Amino acid sequence: MPTKTVAQQREQRKNDYNAFVAACPTNKLMDTLGDKWTGLVLATLTGEPRRYGEISAIVAGISNKMLTQTLRTLERDGLLERHVTAQVPVRVDYSLTPLGRSLFPILNMLKNWAEENMDEVFAARTAFDTAN
Repeated sequence: MPTKTVAQQREQRKNDYNAFVAACPTNKLMDTLGDKWTGLVLATLTGEPRRYGEISAIVAGISNKMLTQTLRTLERDGLLERHVTAQVPVRVDYSLTPLGRSLFPILNMLKNWAEENMDEVFAARTAFDTAN
């Protein structure tokens, strides 16, 4: 196999992780990050580690199945850690990893944007619904 130039290697890396390509792993990560439960679960962990029941109580409307699935996905992707303490009953705490903490400011900006622009979104929805 011929040796690639630095520019060719850079171009190859750029193409390896193209979120617009369905088979690309970043496409799947974008799917996870775009899930409504992901942002809410991560937001519960910004201040301190939390137990499953605490997260469930804070994130309104999430089912046990979805919470378990979301926690496992985030752990697998390296965004949170699961800490098991051997006691009776067993204590399990979840906390953000450094990678998860690096994502939070981005999610927080999105949350703030949504909160600040809801009136305009409601107005656009009403105008659209009236016209259609």
